[in-house]
Amino acid sequence: MIRLAAAVAITVCVSPAWLYAQTTVLTVNTASADVYKSPSTGSPIIGHTPRGTVLAVTRELGSWVKVSWPGPQDVGYVHMSMGSLGHVVSSDAGPAGSPSARPAPETASLTPAVIRAERPPPYEPPAPMRPVFVTPATHLIGLGGQVGSTRVGGSTRMDGSTLGFGATARAWSRDKFGMQLAMSHYTLTSVEAPGRVTSIQFEPSVLYRLPDHVADYLWVRPYLGSGVNFRRQTLSQATSVAGSSVSENQFGLQAFGGGEMTFAGVPKFALSVDLGYHWVRTSFAGVDLGGPGVSVSGHWYVK
Repeated sequence: MIRLAAAVAITVCVSPAWLYAQTTVLTVNTASADVYKSPSTGSPIIGHTPRGTVLAVTRELGSWVKVSWPGPQDVGYVHMSMGSLGHVVSSDAGPAGSPSARPAPETASLTPAVIRAERPPPYEPPAPMRPVFVTPATHLIGLGGQVGSTRVGGSTRMDGSTLGFGATARAWSRDKFGMQLAMSHYTLTSVEAPGRVTSIQFEPSVLYRLPDHVADYLWVRPYLGSGVNFRRQTLSQATSVAGSSVSENQFGLQAFGGGEMTFAGVPKFALSVDLGYHWVRTSFAGVDLGGPGVSVSGHWYVK
């Protein structure tokens, strides 16, 4: 009995399993798995990998895994539904960080007279994988709403609410350019002239996309924009005969910059914040709808 206990103790101390570490890998079990730039189906696809490929996992992110992938960032993201997680053994004698293609050996069998330990087979690296780069085909057409302020600084000659509400649509091409159409409604009260001013405006704009910033949980797309502003402004006089009002049509310009943020948990929704300036004329005394402004919009991308 004493000899058996000594044999077990010696096996635990000298067993080669202490020299090997387990590495998490994802084995692709679908016909082809898409590799994304960030953990979101709304992010660009940077490549594909065929069935049976074993990818070394560097981090688990809920339903996504971060894997080693050749490219500018040396990483990519694959959805868990594309494969199955497993563990392989990597040896200090083999290439650093390289996963073994075979499982760890079973515990050595023990007998009272013989102690036998099996050494794992040599490392066999998987076949080299060549990435296939494709053009992103997501976040092309989005529909949503907008909340904006006509002025965020400087002197103002209006009281009451300066917030406007409306609808917006945004479309991106496959290069750096995009288009935006926004329609909003403002209601203001003039200090100098009694009455209320309502403004309905239609704003088509051209967008230019700057380089994206992609992180594990957030995708930021900064942009610059410029366009025209068509307004229908109506002044309702409080002291005049009921129902009397004066209307005018005005044309102006606008320029703005902002950023569109997409979160990994909601890949089809994008939240945007814009800061811009409007050049707008009006003949109504005490009413100024131009100047700096800020707007917040949300788009749900249908394609």
